[in-house]
Amino acid sequence: MGLRELKKIRARQLILTAAVKCFDEHGYSETSIADIMSEAGMGVGTFYNYFASKEELLIALLEQIENDLIEIAEREKHSPLSALEMISDRTAQLLEENKFVLPLFLSASDHADRPELWRKKLRPGFKPVFEELITLGQHAGTIRADMPSDLIAEMFHSIYHSAALSIMPISFRTNVQLKVQLLLDGIRIDRS
Repeated sequence: MGLRELKKIRARQLILTAAVKCFDEHGYSETSIADIMSEAGMGVGTFYNYFASKEELLIALLEQIENDLIEIAEREKHSPLSALEMISDRTAQLLEENKFVLPLFLSASDHADRPELWRKKLRPGFKPVFEELITLGQHAGTIRADMPSDLIAEMFHSIYHSAALSIMPISFRTNVQLKVQLLLDGIRIDRS
């Protein structure tokens, strides 16, 4: 890889990092491309060398998060229950660290005017990762098979909703961890 390519990769990552900071501080809707580029120390025109729109940039950020989870799932798929626990915790951590994702994760209302984007691109793609691991566990006989894998995956997904709305005096991540343990205990097949 040449110097020019490395410079482009660094500039793109700088824009993404600036976007995360701006989205966390001001929210996705309230952040402009000019805000992002000011934070990155670059001109607004440079933005369009890397992204066609703010939505495209958001999609790139969500893909980074999703790829992190897919990497864990691939590495740990030999033990689906353990992988589900690890991915649940990593998702909670990512949602805490990237607060702008949580509203996207919880509601499509921000994109009601563009449902095709919400369904296909702007929804974090965490649920399929969970569903694949659950299916693997069902085939291996470690996870109950009397319930559809997509239903169980939906239950994992709903834990984040529940934790976000919780008034318990514990952190979001701890709330998720406790609820995940309850769910895992309910789907685990005891081999003793």
